[in-house]
Amino acid sequence: MRVHFIAIGGSAMHNLAIALHKKGFAVSGSDDHIFEPSASRLAKYGLLPEHEGWYPEKITTELDAVILGMHARVDNPELLKAQELGVTIYSYPDYIYEQSKNKLRVVIGGSHGKTSITSMILHVLQHEDMKFDYLVGAQLDGFETMVGLSDDAPLIVIEGDEYLASPIDRRPKFHIYKADIGVISGIAWDHINVFPTFKSYTDQFKIFIETIQPGGSLIYCEADEVLKQTVAETATDAKVYPYNLPQFTIENGVTNIVFENNIYPLQVFGEHNLLNIQAAQNVCAQLNISAERFYTAISSFKGAARRLELLGKTETANIYKDFAHSPSKLKATIHAVKAQFTGRKLIAAIELHTFSSLKKDFLAEYSGTMTEADIAIVFIDKRTFEQKNMEPYSEEVVKSAFSRQDLIFFNEPKILLKYLEDINITNANLLLMSSGNFGGVDLVMLKNNLLKL
Repeated sequence: MRVHFIAIGGSAMHNLAIALHKKGFAVSGSDDHIFEPSASRLAKYGLLPEHEGWYPEKITTELDAVILGMHARVDNPELLKAQELGVTIYSYPDYIYEQSKNKLRVVIGGSHGKTSITSMILHVLQHEDMKFDYLVGAQLDGFETMVGLSDDAPLIVIEGDEYLASPIDRRPKFHIYKADIGVISGIAWDHINVFPTFKSYTDQFKIFIETIQPGGSLIYCEADEVLKQTVAETATDAKVYPYNLPQFTIENGVTNIVFENNIYPLQVFGEHNLLNIQAAQNVCAQLNISAERFYTAISSFKGAARRLELLGKTETANIYKDFAHSPSKLKATIHAVKAQFTGRKLIAAIELHTFSSLKKDFLAEYSGTMTEADIAIVFIDKRTFEQKNMEPYSEEVVKSAFSRQDLIFFNEPKILLKYLEDINITNANLLLMSSGNFGGVDLVMLKNNLLKL
């Protein structure tokens, strides 16, 4: 098979390219910008394009398929050439389905927790020595790539994003996979550039439920009232399995799950992670893994990259990095750290970086999300407004939206870094949350300076 990737440098795209290369496909690709770690990882397998840019001459009738990334535009010259020649064009979720249509498909959806739940399931399946394919949105310990495809695995576990499939396919990705086992972790309005109303967003989850295959299962978090109502309003023949918090204790900074008088200590914490664990446990039960075996395996799960990732610690301080950026993720992550370390001060910094989080009309959704932080910091790199061609707004607008007048606001990385370097972290935790990179601030160096490492 000969496949060509338009926008090969994307996070999911380059991982799919590597997975197909390892499967024996002839893979080529193009992109106008390829950043790290995509560039190094593509180069390792001889897949890095020799030159950046778009080259229509790469598109010929000898190709079996073109895989189109979301980063490309509808007028991309390679896409236009493929359409002109009649070459078969797939989005990457389309191609994942094409590679897995004869497998049992487990699809993890939801506004938050998708990566963690998927990672937990993969960890347990690997612990059980089961064969499986996968697509996950983070780099995991023990997995070389974020996509794994084979001919002989009987099942695939897919992180099912609700964002659009490609520039020419406006369906949410998780509609395309046709789940046999579908999971929804929760619903909290996101991607407002595509779903401008809350109803238009929640409707996508109803459609996802309707795509679950005959005889399939729906696993959902009944602690989420919006989700609970959405499930109740949606007609489905799927078997429905609601989940909620398990019994747990917190002792000496360690969270333990209590099940049938056995105690299972965890390396992750927070009620959101406990709910994620229960989602994963319900999936694994469908795959004939007992609860006892599941909880034994999950005890060694260390978390996915950038999901409450511990950068460093001393006896009196921890520094965490987290991907949280939406209001629900921000609130849950702050609550998790505060509840785990009740005697410590919490310094929480969030970078607003995505289009949705920066949209002035959406900003009020953040009201009260940082209430539990002792010191609340919001950072918006002023260059981000310029890059996204958005009108900047004032510090007072941010404080009002977050309903917190003592909130500290920064819009320049150097000033943010100077403030963080001067904080007293004794008997305190620092939580750094962003889907970006805080304007290029070196978090490892910051951690070393604060912890005197």
